[in-house]
Amino acid sequence: MTEVTKETMIGELLEIDADAAAPVLFSIGMHCLGCPASRMESIEQAAAVHGVDADELVRRLNESFAK
Repeated sequence: MTEVTKETMIGELLEIDADAAAPVLFSIGMHCLGCPASRMESIEQAAAVHGVDADELVRRLNESFAK
């Protein structure tokens, strides 16, 4: 199982399993997953930009990867 942290980059998430990561990222309003700039953001940075708690986002992503 893959475990992500707040330091994990969005690009890494998509390489690990885009089918698991994309729905969670879309749910916070991050619809620009193909943008090179977004792929270079950490989960913590993406959470800050989209106004969500980074720890909660990490929890949701890890839960999605575990399925």
